[in-house]
Amino acid sequence: MTVVDSDRTKAPQADLQPRVTIAEIARKAGVSVATVSKVLNGHAHVADATRERVEGLLESHNYLRRRSRPTRTVGLIDLVINELDSPWSVEVVRGVEETTAQHGSGLVVTAVHGRPADTLRWLDNLTKRGSDGVILAVTELPPGQRRKVQELDVPLVVVDPVGNPDPAIPSVGATNWHGGLAATQHLLDLGHRRIGIITGPDDVLSARARLDGYRAALESAGVGVDPALEIRGDFHHETGFSGARELLALPEAPTAIFASSDLQALGAYDAIRRAGLQVGQDVSVVGFDDLPAASWASPPLTTVRQPLSDMAAMAARIVLQGVEAVLPGGMRRMELATALVERESTAPPHAR
Repeated sequence: MTVVDSDRTKAPQADLQPRVTIAEIARKAGVSVATVSKVLNGHAHVADATRERVEGLLESHNYLRRRSRPTRTVGLIDLVINELDSPWSVEVVRGVEETTAQHGSGLVVTAVHGRPADTLRWLDNLTKRGSDGVILAVTELPPGQRRKVQELDVPLVVVDPVGNPDPAIPSVGATNWHGGLAATQHLLDLGHRRIGIITGPDDVLSARARLDGYRAALESAGVGVDPALEIRGDFHHETGFSGARELLALPEAPTAIFASSDLQALGAYDAIRRAGLQVGQDVSVVGFDDLPAASWASPPLTTVRQPLSDMAAMAARIVLQGVEAVLPGGMRRMELATALVERESTAPPHAR
């Protein structure tokens, strides 16, 4: 494993002024934080005059930068994730770990459980470790904490961003809208017209996109969107169970359910069975993710495959090789394709 050199070039002892930040340099130079970061890392695609202006400000303010290396090497990457006890997280960790191992880089995985105290503790440890890059997986950092990461002058990539992606920060996601559209279109093609959905959290970008895809498919087929058929969830098994129970209790229950995650779909399985019904025969179910449990379920779950491991691996490559080397044409947002996987949990509707 590569040992990380976390030393910093030190300013003269007589200079007692506070450490200037990248954001302050960017403001003084009239450029973006991303441009200053490019200058610091020796990247191309920066105009000579801009580079000279930024370099001059960095020198005049005694900016503390990492010790330069003859070639760019990444010894240690930090992966920050909400939790480690879900199949979703396992796929993300696997994708990052396989990629860092191929490059001989170390990996530190931190679960913050959505708690501000855990996030602050991780930020403190990150500073002490001197990591060479950060991957945020479904973790929304408040603006102040994100600035602290950027001030460390390390590559930062977001996997499956919670809110609207910051255009200055590279992010990797999936074609969630198309996935939601494909899941709903599959049920429509089978003849279903009363299709319920159990969504993800309202503040999660991927959840909103899947819901929008569901609505678009219904509207395209001339099927009205019924708010009673839209149940809010949180991607977990429990809300899949409670959401399906709520849908099945409607005076006119749906003949099919699109769950916005596989875990919610498996929760819906339990609710359907407790109602004395059969999955695939009485109620069709489609999930989203294609976690290993989807093919093990009884009956095997029709779902939308989201390339979680590939998304995580892409994020790791951006950190290891640089955004310019991985994303073409100055892109900062990459979406990998989803695909419908048909199994035995869906069938044409029949009268109950």
